[in-house]
Amino acid sequence: MVISSIKPLIAVGVSAAASLLILSSGRTPNLREFWSLLAGVIKLLVVASMIPVVLGGDTLEYTVVEFFQGAGIKFRVDALGLMFASTAALLWIVNSIYSIGYMRSLKEHAQTRYFACFAGALSAAMGAAFSANLLTLYLFYEIITLVTYPLVSHKETPEAFAGARKYITYLLGTSKAFLLPAIVLTYTVAGTLEFSKSGIFQAGNPVLLTVIYVLFIAGFAKAAIMPFHSWLPAAMVAPTPVSALLHAVAVVKVGVFSILRVILFVFGVDMLKDLGVGLPTAFVASFTIIVASTIALTKDNLKARLAYSTISQLSYIVLGAALLTPSGITGGVIHITNHAFAKITLFFCAGSIYVASHKTKISEMAGIGRKMPFTMAAFSLAMLGMLGVPGSGGFITKWYLVVGAMEAKSLIILFVLLASAILNAAYFLPIVYTAFFNSPRDDHDEHGHGHGAEIKENPYIVVPLMITAIGSIILGFYPDVLLAFIRRM
Repeated sequence: MVISSIKPLIAVGVSAAASLLILSSGRTPNLREFWSLLAGVIKLLVVASMIPVVLGGDTLEYTVVEFFQGAGIKFRVDALGLMFASTAALLWIVNSIYSIGYMRSLKEHAQTRYFACFAGALSAAMGAAFSANLLTLYLFYEIITLVTYPLVSHKETPEAFAGARKYITYLLGTSKAFLLPAIVLTYTVAGTLEFSKSGIFQAGNPVLLTVIYVLFIAGFAKAAIMPFHSWLPAAMVAPTPVSALLHAVAVVKVGVFSILRVILFVFGVDMLKDLGVGLPTAFVASFTIIVASTIALTKDNLKARLAYSTISQLSYIVLGAALLTPSGITGGVIHITNHAFAKITLFFCAGSIYVASHKTKISEMAGIGRKMPFTMAAFSLAMLGMLGVPGSGGFITKWYLVVGAMEAKSLIILFVLLASAILNAAYFLPIVYTAFFNSPRDDHDEHGHGHGAEIKENPYIVVPLMITAIGSIILGFYPDVLLAFIRRM
């Protein structure tokens, strides 16, 4: 049953309102950050209040404005969108606490702008999660790009501006060149932009439909599928909490979430099987998984290694959906949350290390696990999820992907998943080994400043990263928390 409700609009609007309050409280840091946390709590409560309704089999809808038949600004809360929104709402609170510790410890400039843009990004992510049609999704997809640009360029250095230019050029360029034409063609052929569980294309020229599908995949460059991926490593010039936002909560997750919407709710599984584009998409995702993991092996900078890991891990989501099998789709969808908890933890840990020691290179982190035990313990727990070790959320993802590959009868995909697991271990395990088992050589940063006596974990930073690390393990032991949403898709 479809229920008319203003709740999705409230969920979108609360952090947008918080942005204005944050901007008006710039001279009072405690009040400014109070607004951010209060908005996070309200958003989570609003989102949580919709869970029983959706899991009960109903759908919430709210139309803001309808421009013409089948196209307008409209919100719909279904199981897929609510799972993504719940993840984003929960992690925003954790990231806000972390950001307070990080930004204050480093005495960063422009903190008011930072927190305001952060809130705006979460508002846009919520809008994308609850979009009822392609027009609404496109609107919030673009807003996310614009509102996160100041976050990427936050440091205002030549390197930061160069990375931000690449970021916005890639994301706006691909959305205008590929995504917008795909949406126009979709409306021309289907006569609607409304998402549907069975897909919105009843019939059409197979060649034209294939072209539209390819335009969609290329247009959602936030998913970082190769070759539309290089904006993501460039965006690592941003402060670490922003990197965590980009990789775990908002930007890249909106990219892969949008691709899931297109595969499942625009084309539908049956249509894509008829077009024969499922396995080719899976092979493109597989290429991204292997190549990005290989590049990650070569990176000594911790955030750069994590960035290429993200490129690889995102393609698990696309790969699972592209298999067009029940288990494959389940593995892809569930990885949205499993990856979010693990990857935000890893970036939190990278930021914790930087705040305490100003170290950014893995080769400089010998023995740091003994001085920062909570940080590196959390890193190790999150790493288990990336490796897919039993007991972690990542294991649930890979279990379903393997079963999905067998359902699709693809030995190539099975080989890709095995090779990826080996590569993940190859670029993650040396980090933990270096931190715990290598002896420190010379505890000085690149400027010659000693940090040996100063290395101390910040509680505002450590508590959030421990929460998300434990969360990534809980998801492995209690996957039904997420599978309940998938059963209602």
